[in-house]
Amino acid sequence: MLKRRLISKILMTTIALCSLFMLTLIPKSREYRLENVETKTVYDEEKGDTPVYLIDQYNYVARTVVKIENDPNIENKIKKLLEVLIVESDSEKKVPNGFKAIIPSDTKVLSVGYDKHSKTAKINFSEELLDVSKNKEEKMIEAIVYTVTTIKDVENIIIYVEEVPLTTLPKTGIHLPSTLNRNYGINKEYDFTSLNDINDITVYYINKYNEDYYYVPVTKYVNDNEDKIKIIIDELASGPSAGTNLMSFLNSNTEILSSSVVGDTLELTFNDYIFDDIKNKKILEEVIYTICLSIADNYDVKEVSFNVSDKQIYKSVLKTIE
Repeated sequence: MLKRRLISKILMTTIALCSLFMLTLIPKSREYRLENVETKTVYDEEKGDTPVYLIDQYNYVARTVVKIENDPNIENKIKKLLEVLIVESDSEKKVPNGFKAIIPSDTKVLSVGYDKHSKTAKINFSEELLDVSKNKEEKMIEAIVYTVTTIKDVENIIIYVEEVPLTTLPKTGIHLPSTLNRNYGINKEYDFTSLNDINDITVYYINKYNEDYYYVPVTKYVNDNEDKIKIIIDELASGPSAGTNLMSFLNSNTEILSSSVVGDTLELTFNDYIFDDIKNKKILEEVIYTICLSIADNYDVKEVSFNVSDKQIYKSVLKTIE
């Protein structure tokens, strides 16, 4: 009898341990439910993935991610990101297939300073920075600005070359603002007929390398004084300019019915065409990303609420590097 009880006890203990082990194999979901509303985090890549802007196969300055160890020191973080952008640097090996670094080889980041009050980074490069080719001068500036400003609390950049502020690109003659930020634009397109009521909007499209999708921002200059979110949705619904390799997965019949900023949240109401699957009320992840990345570059908000028929469907958190 004692032996039988001992065997039974061992068997039950074994089953319990096996059950616990099986539970550890079940992956944790990266989506969270809140009152039946799905919440996604934009930029929710794998741990250690950091957004950077590099040159893609079509010569766009495109958003991709690299593995960078987190560093609480902002100056160090800036240096690490800029190293990825330098051709033939030790960090260039982090660049994903389909992308290229753009800062000329042998360029050194001589110093980085940061002013937390103005959220401004002052970056001093060696003179090799100016060895970039004429057709890549402006793209290099765009890549630097957009990469560094992915860092939380960095909104502005001042570029120096050997301690001298860079105010003009030597080969193209393009004049630079004394302080650069994302208002400088990226992959610029000009589509206006009048110098009056020019609106600049940055819209993120999709591109593809092999089987992997990534995002390409395009700053458009248009004669349109509508709200930027209306222009963003119209641009994504109509698709990118003809002759490009860019894509948008937003249904062409999608309309934004209303929008409002409530606290730190941009509330958006769409018609049913926002859904990829109307029955299950699903929005494509790529659609969510193109809309939210575009909003992050045009609005000072932290969250985006997607609503259909006055019901919240998705809530997306705009998240930068922390």
